[in-house]
Amino acid sequence: MNNLLIISATNDNNLDLSNKLSSLLADIGHVSNVISLEDYLFPLFGSGDNADEVKITELIGMIKNAEGLIFCGPEYNGGVPPVLSNAITWVTVKSKDWRDAFSGKFAIIATSSGGDGNRFLTAFRSQLEHLGVNVLARTISSNPDKPLKEDSVKKILQGLVDVIR
Repeated sequence: MNNLLIISATNDNNLDLSNKLSSLLADIGHVSNVISLEDYLFPLFGSGDNADEVKITELIGMIKNAEGLIFCGPEYNGGVPPVLSNAITWVTVKSKDWRDAFSGKFAIIATSSGGDGNRFLTAFRSQLEHLGVNVLARTISSNPDKPLKEDSVKKILQGLVDVIR
C-alpha cells in the first residue's frame, strides 16, 4: 500500500478538500493520511521563537516517510498562504539537509479558493520544485462556482499513485 500524505494549509475549505481527496483515494484503493498545518501552530520563522521540536520532528518524519504528497491550500493575496510557507521553512531548517524531506518526492497541488487559485498553484509549484519535488502537471482546483469533478480528480490521483509504485 502506498504511503500518501495530504497536507492541508488550513482547517476550513482546504481541510474539507483534503478529506474529500482522501475519500476519493480510498475509492480507488489507496490509503492516505490527512494533516492540517494549523494544528501544528509553528511560530513565525525568524521571530526568535523556536518550533516545538516534537511537532517539527513529527512533521519532518511524515513528509520523509511519504511516498507521495498532496498539498491543499488557498490562494492568499495572490500567492501561497503564510502557514504553508512557514511550515515548509521550518521543515527545511530543521532537516539534516535542507532539501532532505522533499527531494525526489512526487506531489500534486490542490486548492479550494474563492477564485481559481492559479496564482497559488503557480507560486507553490515553483517553491516545491526548488526543493526537489516532482510536481505533477495536473492540479486540482475547486471553488463555490466550480465544484470538483470526481472522475477527473480520480484520474489525477491515480496518476500520482502510478508514479510512486
